[in-house]
Amino acid sequence: MPSAVTRIPAAPAAEAEAHFAAEFTFETDCWDVHEAMSQGPDFVLLDVRGPALFAAGHVPGAINLPHGKIIASKMAQWPEGTLFVTYCAGPHCNGAARGALRLAQLGRPVKIMAGGITGWLDEGFALEREGDAGLATISGG
Repeated sequence: MPSAVTRIPAAPAAEAEAHFAAEFTFETDCWDVHEAMSQGPDFVLLDVRGPALFAAGHVPGAINLPHGKIIASKMAQWPEGTLFVTYCAGPHCNGAARGALRLAQLGRPVKIMAGGITGWLDEGFALEREGDAGLATISGG
């Protein structure tokens, strides 16, 4: 009797290739974000959690913009083609997807940083905390 793994057959290789290749158009990982941030990023990294969580620890170079506050007037400070990468607490949190959806609804290119803060820490990368140099938030409306 087949196991739960093999009971449903795998997709044909061409379909699997298309599926897995498409995932990279929607997300990136913590390692690639870390590498890009150290070289001068060509995207804007948005921490979409609340200000208190951001202050307690966030990815260095990230800007705090809670997903519920992503609106056209706040995004107008960046050129139309700017890529945004959103993250939240981790795989147990859907804030990054909520932020990505709001950005997509505004016509902005967007990816999610898979793993969020949990993934960042799992990779051994440090967080920046309130009072550290470079703390950035977006205010106004």
